Amino acid sequence: MSTFLQSSLSQETLYSLFPTLFLTIFPLFLISLFFIIKHWYFNNFSVTRKNSPPSPPRLPLLGNLHQLGLLAHHSLQNLSRKYGPLMLLYFGKVPVLVVSSADTASKVMKTHDLVFSDRPRSKMFDILLYGSKDVAGCTYGEYWKQVRSLSVLHLLSNKRVRSYRHVREEEALRMIEYVKESCSSALPLNLTELCSTITNDIVCRVALGKRYREGGRKKFQEVLLEFGELLGTVFIGDYIPWLDWLGKVNGLYSRAEKCAKYLDEFMEQVIEEHISDRLRNVSVDSEDDNDFVDVLLSIQKNNAIGFPIDRTSIKALILDMFVAGTDTTYTVLEWALTELLRHQTVMHKLQDEVRTVVGNKPRVTEEDLVNLNYLKAVIKETLRLHAPIPLLVPRKCMEDIKLDGYDIAAGTQVIINAWAISRDPSSWGEPLEFKPERFMNSSIDFKGLDFELIPFGAGRRGCPGFLFAIAVNELVLANLVYQFDWKLPDGVAGKDLDVSETGGLACHRKHPLLAVPTKYGRNE
Repeated sequence: MSTFLQSSLSQETLYSLFPTLFLTIFPLFLISLFFIIKHWYFNNFSVTRKNSPPSPPRLPLLGNLHQLGLLAHHSLQNLSRKYGPLMLLYFGKVPVLVVSSADTASKVMKTHDLVFSDRPRSKMFDILLYGSKDVAGCTYGEYWKQVRSLSVLHLLSNKRVRSYRHVREEEALRMIEYVKESCSSALPLNLTELCSTITNDIVCRVALGKRYREGGRKKFQEVLLEFGELLGTVFIGDYIPWLDWLGKVNGLYSRAEKCAKYLDEFMEQVIEEHISDRLRNVSVDSEDDNDFVDVLLSIQKNNAIGFPIDRTSIKALILDMFVAGTDTTYTVLEWALTELLRHQTVMHKLQDEVRTVVGNKPRVTEEDLVNLNYLKAVIKETLRLHAPIPLLVPRKCMEDIKLDGYDIAAGTQVIINAWAISRDPSSWGEPLEFKPERFMNSSIDFKGLDFELIPFGAGRRGCPGFLFAIAVNELVLANLVYQFDWKLPDGVAGKDLDVSETGGLACHRKHPLLAVPTKYGRNE
């Protein structure tokens, strides 16, 4: 009986207090709501203080983050059609300038290149790339200048790329033999896996000194794919710091840390092998035969560049070259083969060129590539339609500046939608059609001087590895179409081939590319 009375009393007391609690809390709620709405309204409609670029309405707290779909390059292209080629978004409170035209891209990456040469900090880059100590992700300054120069000089210069010819040709020959063995089964071949494997093997031999195929090859490939996916993830904690805890709750941070741990153990294995077996005490200038790891370790030991480079920086640079070199290179190959299978007329025209130029030789060598103009056009057209990194690695404005008459504040992030630019109808006729012929009598190139086509970026922060990537792409693609005829499995028509894309930093096919090879009669 007493328990019942106590319970009743507590309920009566609660009911009596409810009006007081309501009158206290509800006004606080209304005041908070007022300030949120005022903040949202001010941000969306008050533009009297600055002449900002066009900007779509945004939500309180989130800004425009909700308008990014799974494929951000598509979402941003759609928004730019409405708000223009220079558009200001807000990710949380962070202003983000989106560039979607060749003319504006030229102003960002050429006219005002220095002002836009910094990188914003990214949680994913910090976790995966040792605090963003790699070439692509580090902030602009003396460290970046030194490590970029080091990477170009000892791995990616024109002279060094040419010196890797024997590696490319040996791996291409291994690939050809593997495909020939597959022909006897008449079963579909996984071209996505094939392109990834040969690219990985070439990069490993050049940068690390040998292939790393032993053991969990499939696991390794899966980790590399996840690495690229995580690098391209737009995480809300980067823009709304007090929501950083979501990265722990949804498992994103644990995924990134697990991926980073796996690759760090691999990097440690590579370095320890070089220290114990391959490092030679010679000067940097005479290390032509050494791989990239040898060079880095020698520079660290001798302080050859007058700039300290620690173990962490070495691992970041190796990982940068290794992962970027594999991921962005093989995605061009898989998309080129996809388009050739979808457009048999183009496939046959390319095969005719290669087979005519190469003649009766057993395989395509790099000497033949000079005369394969249509092959170069096919690769350019692939890069136009399928930019390896659709949204170039973001930049950050280092000072207040005027751009196209608009005020751009220091600290503004800049996203250049290379994918949208290369499909802009004001620059390209029939921009959605795969037509390599458009490049046969065109001077437009992908080296960062023609801003209608910037798959590797441009200016100071352009990708220094494009010569390496193109050398691999040309030789591998030429040999695949020279040695074999290809068709889709199960009678699938080219026009019905799925071309869905994945999210992430690099833009891959969503599903593996399968095709049935047949040996070309002349080479049997």
